[in-house]
Amino acid sequence: MPNYRRRRIAGGTYFFTVVTENRRPFLCTDLARQILRDAIADCGRDRPFDAVAMVLLPDHLHAIWTLPNGDADYSGRWARIKAQFTREWLQHGGEEQDQDFSRLRHRRRGVWQRKFWEHHIRDERDFEKHFDYVHYNPVKHELAKCSHDYAYSTFGKWMKRSVYEAAWCCGCGGRIAKPPSFEGLDMTAME
Repeated sequence: MPNYRRRRIAGGTYFFTVVTENRRPFLCTDLARQILRDAIADCGRDRPFDAVAMVLLPDHLHAIWTLPNGDADYSGRWARIKAQFTREWLQHGGEEQDQDFSRLRHRRRGVWQRKFWEHHIRDERDFEKHFDYVHYNPVKHELAKCSHDYAYSTFGKWMKRSVYEAAWCCGCGGRIAKPPSFEGLDMTAME
């Protein structure tokens, strides 16, 4: 079995990609969104973190979190969120992937991929690229023509705070949208 090494910086800011098992597209349903919102809020009350940015797509999500000073346990938070989501999802009739021998042996349900991808944000430039990546992702996946048209994202929050203009990378009204530069990002690992 591979030895996964995660970079843990107490009080750090991290970018995450969390994916459903076999990329099943259920995360944007009303039920899944409510359960996920509740699981994140419950975790945040007991183990605080600042959810800086987030986008929810049908089969995965991206998030940027900043942890409190002296705390580097993002894995424990994601484990709790995924476990609570899974319990609630299944209790409310949500489906899971077939249980194979390995999943049964390790007491894993077929809702989330076991691992998630994380990246420690190194500096302001790195933050800006990942922040833009989160908010451009629905356009990249052709779920919206413009970031402001996508409901399951923090783009609107940051637009209200004047971090983004509504026309940022916008393809409305026949405009040709130029995507932001993601040069330097490990795009294969992020998807």
